[in-house]
Amino acid sequence: MNTRPIPSSGEALPVIGCGTYVGFDQAPGSAGYALLPGVVEALLAAGGKVLDSSPMYGRAEETTGELLAASGRRAEAFLATKVWTSGKLEGIRQMEESMRLLRSDRIDLMQVHNLVDWRSHLATLRGWKEQGRVRYIGITHYSSSAYAEVEAVLRAEKLDFLQINYALDDRQAERRLLPLAAERGVAVIVNMPFGGGGLLRGLLGKPLPGWAAEIGCASWAQVLLKFVLGHPAVTCAIPGTRRREHMEDNARAGFGTVPPLAFWDDKAEAIGR
Repeated sequence: MNTRPIPSSGEALPVIGCGTYVGFDQAPGSAGYALLPGVVEALLAAGGKVLDSSPMYGRAEETTGELLAASGRRAEAFLATKVWTSGKLEGIRQMEESMRLLRSDRIDLMQVHNLVDWRSHLATLRGWKEQGRVRYIGITHYSSSAYAEVEAVLRAEKLDFLQINYALDDRQAERRLLPLAAERGVAVIVNMPFGGGGLLRGLLGKPLPGWAAEIGCASWAQVLLKFVLGHPAVTCAIPGTRRREHMEDNARAGFGTVPPLAFWDDKAEAIGR
């Protein structure tokens, strides 16, 4: 799988990961839970690493920790989660609980979820990074209504990562946030690369355009992921899934040539119609 460097360290990160929202909120013994070992196996087998979770995602953190422990492959994963609460002490409590659920005494990336009480949590996380409890720190958001605040934090704080929504039908992050992240040396993880799912669902019944094969795409999911990866500021995309075959399909977008943004100038509008 293709990799891109994390600007703050130079560490190579595979360009396709997996989000755990909804899909990993499954109880042991359920049919949904039984599918998930195959998702993790498919991600790692393809050379992917990033598994992204949050206390907001129900049981997803605990499920992720169980799956990695059962597979014995924690060392192969880049484990990301978030703090999503107010108050310094409550943030510490929540992050320590996340580490317990994820069965890891060190988290690769801890992010302030949706900027909730970001000043308190970033202060804590800087100390944790110095102590080696977390390797990288960052912020996340999913709503364009918060982009002005995201921009202000990016300008004011030294961060390793920004996680933001970006898709072929949701390109507002292109205007200021993605260029600013590149300028500030901040890695970008893209959530909702399928436009929250609605864009992909609308395309599934349509034939692939002839040019899809020219860029190494055999599915609409791969087309949409290649679009996201076409932006040079993007480090990794994390489409969520609970099915192995979808994870395998998504991962294939991380191989081969990625066309630049200019490639999409005459294609994006046609796809979105």
